Amino acid sequence: MALLDGFGRTINYVRLSITDRCDLRCVYCMAEEMTFLPRDQVLSIEEFARLGAILVELGVTKLRITGGEPLVRQGAITLMQRLGQIPGLRELCLTTNGTRLSHHAQALRDAGVSRINISLDSLNPDRFRQMTRYGDLSQVLSGIRAAQQAGFERIKLNCVVLKHYNADEAVDLVRFALDEGLDISFIEEMPLGRINEHGRAAEFVSSEELRRSLGKHWTLHPSINPGNTQAGPARYWQVSDYGSRIGFISPHSDNFCSSCNRIRVTATGRLLLCLGQEHSLDLRAHLRAREASADAVRNAIVAAMANKPERHRFDLAGDEPQILRFMNMTGG
Repeated sequence: MALLDGFGRTINYVRLSITDRCDLRCVYCMAEEMTFLPRDQVLSIEEFARLGAILVELGVTKLRITGGEPLVRQGAITLMQRLGQIPGLRELCLTTNGTRLSHHAQALRDAGVSRINISLDSLNPDRFRQMTRYGDLSQVLSGIRAAQQAGFERIKLNCVVLKHYNADEAVDLVRFALDEGLDISFIEEMPLGRINEHGRAAEFVSSEELRRSLGKHWTLHPSINPGNTQAGPARYWQVSDYGSRIGFISPHSDNFCSSCNRIRVTATGRLLLCLGQEHSLDLRAHLRAREASADAVRNAIVAAMANKPERHRFDLAGDEPQILRFMNMTGG
């Protein structure tokens, strides 16, 4: 079975946000003072595990666990273990801020997590703390080391680039990734949630601008990695004699919607059909219905695909957010 939307795109990748909570407060992700969801509004570990199995039955081959910070969720490792045992699931992945990886990396790998993305916006401890408000860079670097030792198939760094915060570190971050055998993706900031620290238009750095800057130090070749189908949002490049991939995720300057193969589920069970739109389905209501059969949940998901929009409509004109939900609510 395959999930198809109204534009003929096959949906085989789902991002499950298992919590809206996080132990950092990154300036592009959320406000410093946050009110988090009551526990009864968040799907249980059992509900996420059940939903994961239903999604795989519908042809989903890749699940990525996100947050908030997923590793602050009690029972996160148990969930990974249960998802990792679903027949037909090809990839179980995790996106994390890295602060707890030094304690959990091996357990995650043993549970079946094959690939891991780690947020790293700066290699300068003071700047890292500024961008995350509370972060300790040494914790994240220790988490990266633990992930390397655990033997994940691929480890990728994610860096949200802001002109007056960290754009000048792009070369250092790539050099770090190359030296450590890590992939890295640079992400244009997305207009999700109302923030006060900076204006998004003023901080915008395009992927092309970054590529030109990196091109002064390395010759970048389009990636020909067999696993790189370019179906996702990142466009990958490589440097000769290095296995690392350098990706650019460009929701503003190089729209990737035509090849979108993903949907998201928030911590409350809201099925988001597009990152930059509000088309959605309340899966929590279906999962908690008195007669919540797997068939009923499957049918609701299949029917919802007709409402998946063709594309997002991000616009840098003005600094009002296009979407009022913060990234921690959206799911990584």
